Amino acid sequence: MATESITKALQGGEFLIRESDPQDIFIPEEFNEEQRMIAQSSLEFLEQHVWPNLDRIDSMEEGLMPSLLDTAGELGLLGISVPEEYGGFGKDFLTGMLVTEVTGAGHSFSVAIAAHTGIGTLPTLYYGTEEQKKKYVPKLATGEWKACYCLTEPSSGSDANSGKTRAVLSDDGKHYILNGQKMWITNGGFADIFTVFAKITDPKTGETDKNLTAFIVEKDFGGITLNAEEKKMGIKGSSTRQVFFENCKVPVENLLGGRENGFKIAVNILNVGRIKLAGAALGGAKKSVDIAVQYANERIQFGKPIASFGAIQQKLADMATYCYATESATYRCSSDMERAIEGLKADGADHATALLKGVEQYAAEAAILKVVGSECLDFVVDEAVQIHGGMGYSAESKIERAYRDSRINRIFEGTNEINRLLTVDMLLKRAMKGQLDLMGPAKAVAGELMGIPDFSEPDDSLLAAETGYVKNFKKAVLMTAGGAAQKLGLALGDEQEIVMHIADMVIETYMAESTLLRTQKLVSMKGEAVCAEQIAMTQLYIHDAADRIHKSCKEAVNSFADGDERMAMLMGAKRFTKTQPLNTTKVRRVVAKKMIEAGKLPY
Repeated sequence: MATESITKALQGGEFLIRESDPQDIFIPEEFNEEQRMIAQSSLEFLEQHVWPNLDRIDSMEEGLMPSLLDTAGELGLLGISVPEEYGGFGKDFLTGMLVTEVTGAGHSFSVAIAAHTGIGTLPTLYYGTEEQKKKYVPKLATGEWKACYCLTEPSSGSDANSGKTRAVLSDDGKHYILNGQKMWITNGGFADIFTVFAKITDPKTGETDKNLTAFIVEKDFGGITLNAEEKKMGIKGSSTRQVFFENCKVPVENLLGGRENGFKIAVNILNVGRIKLAGAALGGAKKSVDIAVQYANERIQFGKPIASFGAIQQKLADMATYCYATESATYRCSSDMERAIEGLKADGADHATALLKGVEQYAAEAAILKVVGSECLDFVVDEAVQIHGGMGYSAESKIERAYRDSRINRIFEGTNEINRLLTVDMLLKRAMKGQLDLMGPAKAVAGELMGIPDFSEPDDSLLAAETGYVKNFKKAVLMTAGGAAQKLGLALGDEQEIVMHIADMVIETYMAESTLLRTQKLVSMKGEAVCAEQIAMTQLYIHDAADRIHKSCKEAVNSFADGDERMAMLMGAKRFTKTQPLNTTKVRRVVAKKMIEAGKLPY
């Protein structure tokens, strides 16, 4: 990418304090022909190998999932983002995200491929020595070896660093002896390679490291046993096992990324995993919208398709709008990450370092998108079941499986509650490090509260009102976060309810702005006449976001402020989320009409 675009890209969290030019962001309509061909190949793989076999996959037919990964490997789908020198295609981050989105509609298979290509392969690719990369990555890229990631333990969920698995150096100094238990291990039933996190204990002193260390463990090392497959609510075809290590001998050269660096590895891999999950959830949501539209067109009640009824059209429009906003934010962030990666490479960083640092810079946005993607999918499949009525509750319907499979995504890669807390925490930490000036703009907003509101005539040009609303959303966030930080200081971190209200305001603001910027750029490319539905979805999302932000703002302010300060901030909440009346029924009908005519999600 050009240096100019790298320079213009916002740094992590800066969307709260800086304006973006629509021309400086990437939108999905800009994918090139090669990227679209790769996406089409991914879709054809699902059509030919996954969707016809969903019942077989969910029944855990012996050898089926590994064979599907073998086929995906033969087609190159496991090595899209792996550098060519390690047997992959070396495609950029955006292309990898697009493949993740398409394969995200693969139900249990999408979990298996995401675990293999993400948390299974990336630790070695990004943190391995050259010898480790050459030994393992080419076979992971082709699928000859399958991978899993062993972090979670029965006593350590979100508190990953509290794990009890231990590694002790052997008397001859050639091996680490692993002992411990891991649970919820995706691909555990057929994996050849395990990335295992443990704490090293000194055999002489008995002292144990404070932080985790990562190890590359081959199944053939021995000392590994597996529990039976877990019985799960959804993603039934995904292998999920407990893994036990009993005197498992791991060669010292298989220590990954340096001693006590395991927690850092886990956190950075999760940053990638979170935005990838958003992409996969988006793919599943878009497929579910297609199924819902098709059913609404085919189901006849009272002598006509249920798609002709306003109540159904409202649901379809809301589903499409949520997908459009999620897609806008996901690829905006992915592009920002890509620019940062290319910028770091231009400055001399190697591929792995550039990718990790580029993604880490947008860790807060990745946490936002993990929440957004998983909640978009849950909303869409729930509404899709409702559109199907009783048939949606039947295991005979396509949407019943999607409903069950979706629920895990709000737990994967850190629960949505954890990710909400992390969003605010990471933004505040960037501010404390001087990487993000939040307090200056927050003070300016506090001063504005004492001023006279703007009573000038509103600009009636296209999306001008929505542009103003988004600017005010940012002021609402800064007012609330700044007020809470000033009042509570370091104790803010303990007030999780307040933090999550602020996080919801941040999330809605990022989503609203991303949707607005995408539509503005699209209009500049194609003209207003052909973007009527995208304009409608933008208006609808931002209008509804104002109400949600107002509610979160009030809840937060009422939890920490009192007296005159509270009254002033509540007035600010009202001022910064005020919108002009919008006929949302008319807007939704515009969106739904095109969906019904196309028989699918056409945006």
